[in-house]
Amino acid sequence: MIYLDYSANTPADISVLEAFAQTESAFFGNPNSSHPAGAAARKKLAETTDKIANLLKVQASEIIYTSGASEANNLAIKGIARAQRNYGKHIISTALEHPSVSGPLTWLQEQGYEIDLVDIARDGKIDTGHLKELLRDETILVAVTAVDSELGVIQPIKEIAQIVRTKPNCRLHVDATQAIGKIPFSFDEFDTISLAAHKFYGLNGSGILFKRKDIVIDPLIHGGSGATLYRSGTPTLALAVAFETALHLSLEALPQRREKVHYLNERLRSAFKAYPEVRINSPNDAVPHILNVSVAGVKGSRMQQLLADRDVCVSVKSACSTEGTPSKAVFAVSKDRKNALSSWRISLSHLTTEEEIERFLEIFDQCLKEIAV
Repeated sequence: MIYLDYSANTPADISVLEAFAQTESAFFGNPNSSHPAGAAARKKLAETTDKIANLLKVQASEIIYTSGASEANNLAIKGIARAQRNYGKHIISTALEHPSVSGPLTWLQEQGYEIDLVDIARDGKIDTGHLKELLRDETILVAVTAVDSELGVIQPIKEIAQIVRTKPNCRLHVDATQAIGKIPFSFDEFDTISLAAHKFYGLNGSGILFKRKDIVIDPLIHGGSGATLYRSGTPTLALAVAFETALHLSLEALPQRREKVHYLNERLRSAFKAYPEVRINSPNDAVPHILNVSVAGVKGSRMQQLLADRDVCVSVKSACSTEGTPSKAVFAVSKDRKNALSSWRISLSHLTTEEEIERFLEIFDQCLKEIAV
């Protein structure tokens, strides 16, 4: 099998699995309990949170453990909308967002909030001029992705932050799920940020919402003690330790991993140039881990199936998107519905070998010949 869907899920590093198992065995007390076992678990959790905070260069009190980025996005978006509702009900986002961002925005729209989508330029980046036009005194939230999960576009989020700061009652939420562990990323200028461990060789069901200390949000989960006022429930210590392990490993090895992935991406781009029917949708300055392509006249779902029949794993849009619909991200960039329907995504890893890429290209060529028959 050739796995080229690392943006959907990554295999957990063996060190992460070991950290989880060792912690689960050694610390079985509830961190919320007052007895010695609970105190030991609580101390370990505090130490782990401090380590994560140091890695991210934030404060430990700004970390909220979640079940993943989907929960983190929902908590930030709904929590900010609820907390800021007295200042207005206007929210700005983009057509590039993951369903865990667009979904809660749709829900809020049904509750009477007004949602505007900022224009996307041909290079996939948001039109900051249009963002300035859309911003108004009643705007309470701007929600943008740092790196688009379908095209790999790196958004100018620092520039966006400067624009948002002109409105004192407006908050900026950034979905950094596809950025952490792949590109250098600073938490300095944003109000809330979501990330998930399974995107950087950690465990599924483990995420974090960074919430700047002076930002108030309403919780989604009420009742029961927790590691924070903003998320009730028994903290899962072993997942926190596993998260810290995966984060440490990914940040430490980021330059070397990115260099290898860049080389593989360039090999694919070079090979695809030989096919006039192939269109590369990802811009040249996208993250190297994501390469979105289209084959003219062939739906992305069909291309995915042809490759799957030959044990190659790629994706059509985000793994959380609705099947059978055109990619919103690709359409936003290309303005071509047929091209958006034909698009599919290759996502790479430092674990991807050159041999896998060469074999994939052989199989891809076979698929095109089968289509042509």
